[in-house]
Amino acid sequence: MAKKRSQKLVFIALIVIIAIGGLGTYGYIVMSSPKTPLDPSKLATAERADIARSVVATGKIEPIAKVEIKSKANGIIKALRVEVGDMVSAGQILAELDKENLAAQLREANAALGSAQANLKATEAEFEKNKLEAVTPEVSFARRTVERTEKLAKDGIIPLQELDDAQRALELLENKQKVTGSQLNVSQARISQALAQVAEAEAAVARAQEQYNNATIRSPINGMVISRDLEIGSPVSSILNMGSAATLVMVLGDIRPVYVRGKVDEADIGAVRLGQLARIKVETFKEQKFDGSVTQISPMGVEKDNVTSFEVKVSINNAGGTLRANMTANAEIVLEEHQGALIIPESAIIYDAQRNPTVEIPSANPSAPTASDKRPIKIGISDGSRTEVLEGLKDGEKVVLQ
Repeated sequence: MAKKRSQKLVFIALIVIIAIGGLGTYGYIVMSSPKTPLDPSKLATAERADIARSVVATGKIEPIAKVEIKSKANGIIKALRVEVGDMVSAGQILAELDKENLAAQLREANAALGSAQANLKATEAEFEKNKLEAVTPEVSFARRTVERTEKLAKDGIIPLQELDDAQRALELLENKQKVTGSQLNVSQARISQALAQVAEAEAAVARAQEQYNNATIRSPINGMVISRDLEIGSPVSSILNMGSAATLVMVLGDIRPVYVRGKVDEADIGAVRLGQLARIKVETFKEQKFDGSVTQISPMGVEKDNVTSFEVKVSINNAGGTLRANMTANAEIVLEEHQGALIIPESAIIYDAQRNPTVEIPSANPSAPTASDKRPIKIGISDGSRTEVLEGLKDGEKVVLQ
């Protein structure tokens, strides 16, 4: 029993010795093998470049002036004179409605006006006639006859019957004059009524003419046809009758000045100022940047998903008409910009618990090409992918990417 136990211990000891020898051989091979230097793809160079700290507001390109075209007249679209994307000028014809019914209404109104004007002329003629009759010398002559007859009758030269006849004739003439005066007043009232009828007919003609003119839809601004919502034969309701529910014919926009309306996080809005430079990029023109400036900052934030953001409007000069409405755009608002700064990738920086930045640089010891040394640095602004180094590195030095 003891012999077997002794043999077992000897066997275990041999295994341990063999294992130690193998490990020693492996260590010798590893230590004596050539050292592999740091992977060049894991290194970056500190170099001079321009860098800017900015925030990005994403939104759609919108024209500064945008007008919804709706008709003031009811009818059916008879002709469309423009297509989407066409440039139009103020006063240019955009569309025309069927005018047959409107033309008939205009002719009817003009006929009613002619009738009212003819009636006015007849009434004025009647008034002039009554006016002449009212100013007759017969009454004055009859009064003088009565006066002479009274003297003659008093002197007994003529009988009293002749005096009575003269007085009766005077009374008849005076009564006739009163009747003529009343007719003159009536004629004058009829003239006023005829004038009112003429004015009413003229207003009806003006309304019919306006309706007829409204059937021709014209552009109120210089701009571009952004959308066209109807085709020939489509019914159109008047904005005068339906208000905001009236039929939308098309939308025009002046796209020479455009803007992007985007949102900026509340953490960054404090650094945004009116007039700040902005660079706008659109998906359509990936290699091109457009200059703009901040022209509006919303005074009230909007909270969504526990994040508060503020709406910012960035205006862009689009004199060439390159940018089109509804293009998706990123407006990079430049908060701070440094030119010729020493730049390294953000991924090369290591932060400790106190947020102190350091970088790793390849070891200067030729015998340790795989080693790196830590070096504290002082950083400036960052654009999210690159960071400015103020102290701790020199132009051309290599840093290790983490």
